[in-house]
Amino acid sequence: MARRAIPVAAMAALAAGIGALAAGRSDRLAASPTARRMTRTARVWRLSARNSARFAVSRVRGIGSAAERRAELDQEFAIRTAEDVAAELGEMKGVLMKAGQMISFIFESLPDDAQTALASLQADAAPMAPSLAAGVVADDLGAPPEDLFLDWADLPAAAASIGQVHRAVTHDGRDVAVKVQYPGVHEAIEHDLDAAETMYAMFSAMMLKGLDAKGLVDELRARMRDELDYRLEAANLDEFQRMYAGHPWVRIPALVRDLSNERVLTTEWVDGLAFDEFLRTATDDTKQRAAEVMWRFAQHAIHRHGVFNGDPHPGNYRFHHDGSVTFLDFGLVKRWAPGEWESLRPTLDAIVVDRDPERLVAAMRSSGFLRGGDDLDPQLVFDYVSSPYEPYLTDEFTFSRQWMTDTLGRIFDVRGPHAPVIEALNVPASFVILDRVVWGMSAILGKLGASGPFRAMLLEYVADGEPATDLGAAEAAWRQAASRS
Repeated sequence: MARRAIPVAAMAALAAGIGALAAGRSDRLAASPTARRMTRTARVWRLSARNSARFAVSRVRGIGSAAERRAELDQEFAIRTAEDVAAELGEMKGVLMKAGQMISFIFESLPDDAQTALASLQADAAPMAPSLAAGVVADDLGAPPEDLFLDWADLPAAAASIGQVHRAVTHDGRDVAVKVQYPGVHEAIEHDLDAAETMYAMFSAMMLKGLDAKGLVDELRARMRDELDYRLEAANLDEFQRMYAGHPWVRIPALVRDLSNERVLTTEWVDGLAFDEFLRTATDDTKQRAAEVMWRFAQHAIHRHGVFNGDPHPGNYRFHHDGSVTFLDFGLVKRWAPGEWESLRPTLDAIVVDRDPERLVAAMRSSGFLRGGDDLDPQLVFDYVSSPYEPYLTDEFTFSRQWMTDTLGRIFDVRGPHAPVIEALNVPASFVILDRVVWGMSAILGKLGASGPFRAMLLEYVADGEPATDLGAAEAAWRQAASRS
């Protein structure tokens, strides 16, 4: 199997974006403001009464404080200590989590059990003890959870990479998700990231001869450091909410700013289906709508705003029965620096808009994606580099798991007919996150069996093309209305 072809994926990533949506409104959201206020007030009253009763019962049992209750839970559930969590996540999940996570759902040729095992790098982190989570909240927000929230679930609703999510209710009756960072994980991951020589060596051994391994690893390190500060994620969340304000089919959870800080992030709670459940239960029409929604979400961000979510993992979405999607995680966000997209754009246009091998080679040399290989046949370069762009070279295309397997096999075939091209390729480090987005989204679309006029859809974003679908028309109308306001 190929040792050096991975960065070519980044090359192919240039515009194959993602998308997100949220079409339709739930019955609860459709209710009148007065009805929602009455429902919230009733819930607040019930919770207050319940908590008072629970406190009275605990006093009778001799457990008179939240700390004592949590100590009992700590012992009962034998949940990890802070040291265990930090060691586990620092040594494995911090540095290798992203690679394992991507491999688990991109590399379709792996057996299902192998994909599941790799996915556990992200999804199956053991939760930390309730007392530790409460301690992080108290340290970060200045008071224990029972004072900050009307209701707080000591046991997490989800546990993942560098933090876990607790369900809670604010004092004004809002259902919220509270992401709490594992204590000690920041320091553990920083230690691993500082020991970058091993990562440099690994990437140099795996990648292309001309690849700037140090620059690529430094880009990954910078983005991972961003994820450790939830204040940055809160700012990202605010930015995306402004970007998509009033959008017809994008849902982004609302931030609760006064209950968020460096290691605690509070947003509205979102019910919905996890990806695996959605795959099992949704109709084909619903899957098609959700796929286009995710794809368009990223295209709009990449091409029209120059800022995009770089973590297209299925665990970061919640799917709904009407085909809408809620986007949950904004810790890893990439912003184009001045000149980056302008450098990349001619390469994308040569592939997708013009389908011109000569223009492609010239653009690749100008942007640094091609070093050497002066005698390369432009058609050979085009055939190889355009492989991940096949969905955008034909009028209709259906993503599939088999297409992902075949395309990756071609990309990694260093002894095949495209070996001379592979030897001459490089990928600027600034595009590594977009690479992750392209392949991740293609894998998700493959699992959903997404089908449609993807070439015409992409031309909406890169060449001001006419809307190719109903969702495209809805987005165009939204943009027009926003421009008038």
